[in-house]
Amino acid sequence: MGANNPVPVIGRTGEALPIKLLAAVWVPFACGYFLSYAFRTINAIISQDLVRDLGLAPGQLGLLTAAYFFTFALAQIPLGVLLDRFGPRRIETVLLLIAAAGAGIFSAAQGIELLVLARALIGVGVSACLMAAIKAFVQWFPLSRLATANGWLLACGGLGAFSTSLPAEAALHYTDWRGLFAGIAVLSLLAAGFIFFVVPDRPLGEAREGWRELLAGVGTVFGTGLFWRMSLVAMVVQGTFLSVQTLWISPWLRDVAGYESTGGMLAAVAVAMIVGFGVSGSLSDRLARGGIDHLKVLKATYIVSIGMFALIAAGVTVAAPLIWVVYGVSSATSVTLSYPILSMRFPAGLAGRVNTANNMLVFVWAFVSQWGIGAVIGLWPAQEGGHYALAGYHAALGLCLLLQIGAFIVLLAQRK
Repeated sequence: MGANNPVPVIGRTGEALPIKLLAAVWVPFACGYFLSYAFRTINAIISQDLVRDLGLAPGQLGLLTAAYFFTFALAQIPLGVLLDRFGPRRIETVLLLIAAAGAGIFSAAQGIELLVLARALIGVGVSACLMAAIKAFVQWFPLSRLATANGWLLACGGLGAFSTSLPAEAALHYTDWRGLFAGIAVLSLLAAGFIFFVVPDRPLGEAREGWRELLAGVGTVFGTGLFWRMSLVAMVVQGTFLSVQTLWISPWLRDVAGYESTGGMLAAVAVAMIVGFGVSGSLSDRLARGGIDHLKVLKATYIVSIGMFALIAAGVTVAAPLIWVVYGVSSATSVTLSYPILSMRFPAGLAGRVNTANNMLVFVWAFVSQWGIGAVIGLWPAQEGGHYALAGYHAALGLCLLLQIGAFIVLLAQRK
């Protein structure tokens, strides 16, 4: 299926997901999202190497890793407009080339300034990987199967997270963190070519809005109460999960739970995410057809996720692997459900803008919390062996917990 030969859109109320369309639309975007999550989580496994090679303080380590989230978030609003104007194929291709450039710079950089710049470029470069896919799915797939398509896409992100756990830890026996980034740069170039030459253009007959209408649509999204009730809790719950999973899980396991090696736990959380992403979408679609709507499932999921995070913030180490696995499953499920819920409650033409607006808030908080957790932890002197103080973890994670509870109370006011 050529990129410049559009095919007719499948009936939006139908149930079929044709194999050819899955191969031409779902698979290329899944490859891009795999890389996006690998970029997102790789610093967790190399954090000690970065501290050793560059002598980073906790706040500096948080800033370096969080630079990805900052530029990722900044890109979201213009990205939504560009996706709705030019389509996901062209936009993601260009941005993945930027990600490849950022990874190449990161692999060769010698100082903290250039590393932060490279990480920021990577954040811009992968900012479309999820949103472009969701936009394409809204264009090509039935709305009744969006949660399923999104869930399995997100599962590929879980595979990306897994690739930066035990596999990356094993690879570090043969290369260093610079070699890992050089390899991901090459994979990003390949993914960009795959998307550009395989993904079809927009469906026949889809209207193209003018710039004034596109910008007015952004105002419509941010002026809707439903959007804010959904997105505030997504921001603090999912954003905190991202900041912890992509960096602070490894120091927590080392300093609080006493783990010497964290690769196995990172892999377990990644597998939990894959399960949560892959199962929750199709399961919630089935429950919706049985009368239990996606919003009820999402609320239940948030209760579990916030409960598990409360145990982590309190420093509970009994059954720590189980706590982290359940936290990974529930957090992944909340991500899977929030996007289709928003997509189904706004016109299809706004899909890019509403989902990027939600994503922007999530990643703004991921940046703030990832950097902020490090800054708060750094208020207490480091202990012998470079371990961070337990009181720092309790204070930083406790603040995040209070915000999650408050935002969830706001969501409870949304009934349908």
